[in-house]
Amino acid sequence: MASQKKEPQGCGCGSIPFSVILLFLGAGYWWFSQPQNREISRYVPPDQTLTLPVLDLTVNLNPSTPAVPPVPTPLPTAILPATDPPEIEKAPETITAKPPQERDQPQSPWYQKEMRGIYLSRYQVTNNASEETIRERVRYYRSQGFNTILHGVWGNACTMYKSKVMAKKLGYDSCPNKFQAQWLDWLIDEAHKQDMQVHAYFEKGIKIDKNSPLFDLAMSQKWTVPGIDRTYSNVEHHVLDVANPEVSDFFRDILAEFAQKYPTIDAVQWDDYLGYHAELPGDVDRTESLTKFSQAMIQAMKKVNPDVSFDLCHHNPYWSKRYFAADWKNWDVDRVFVQAYNEANFDKELEYARKHAGIAITDNQLHRLPELIENKAIKSVLVFPLSGKPETTAANVNRLVSKSVQDS
Repeated sequence: MASQKKEPQGCGCGSIPFSVILLFLGAGYWWFSQPQNREISRYVPPDQTLTLPVLDLTVNLNPSTPAVPPVPTPLPTAILPATDPPEIEKAPETITAKPPQERDQPQSPWYQKEMRGIYLSRYQVTNNASEETIRERVRYYRSQGFNTILHGVWGNACTMYKSKVMAKKLGYDSCPNKFQAQWLDWLIDEAHKQDMQVHAYFEKGIKIDKNSPLFDLAMSQKWTVPGIDRTYSNVEHHVLDVANPEVSDFFRDILAEFAQKYPTIDAVQWDDYLGYHAELPGDVDRTESLTKFSQAMIQAMKKVNPDVSFDLCHHNPYWSKRYFAADWKNWDVDRVFVQAYNEANFDKELEYARKHAGIAITDNQLHRLPELIENKAIKSVLVFPLSGKPETTAANVNRLVSKSVQDS
């Protein structure tokens, strides 16, 4: 029995060559997209679609909103606090170096300051960084009007560079980090090429917390004074006893080694953590022992490298001696920058700062910058970015300086 011939079903689109269909769709899309033909598209309802079953394809004939490729959401920038950063590695801000601005604004009193410094905490900007990145960052700060970089090289009783003294004492040659071996050499070299100075910042002074490589040894050997120091943060600090020869010799050798290892460093600077807060338990006056310790440490550094300046960023002399046993006027230091972080007492701190090397402020006090710029008695200004974003702070400072020039 002969089979019956079936009649064709539908429109016969399946027999149309694929290339012809694509050509038709492309031409139609082009025609509708032309400005002279857009008026006709108003007769087609917005977002009207046409489904082509054969191609499993849906086409929007009159889209109400043009198709835009999605913009990737940038990853958040890691932030490290300037004080007591966690002992972990964080990604720094991404910056782009700009040409120096100092020559463009010579009339600004800002550029008459001896030191225009910005602080970079340890781990913050040189961890896991290449030579090119480090040099670029130095040039960036130069472009923002700074001539001094204060970079953390020590904290929690361990070095950020490789130290033979530390390795001998603790079995560690540095704090855990991903610093390139020559990171500080590159930083100093580029800074000097840019007519800048580098001051090695010894953070946290004689205080340690549980994350310090020295912690277990210090606790077992009773190298700390009684009590917990909670002066500045939620971190529980233990304070090393500098009257103990094991402690004092370790610090003395660390500082002397540093000055010898980095002979072209311009200065070392210690902070207010070089002190014993008055609220520690026990009626013990440690002023004399801290003075002897500091004098011995400075003498050891000067013996191997007399060209390095020993500086402090500390409380004013009255507060330092009265509340921190730090009679630094008798320590034979080269320069002192008075911390003026307390807004309520700022004018009084200015009086002290005028008598010393300069003043230290935070990025929360940039509104004070115009008056400091105009105050010729303030010889130097150091800025400490508590936000953990030194690049942003530097840009804000540069903006304020530029505005002060325009307003003058």
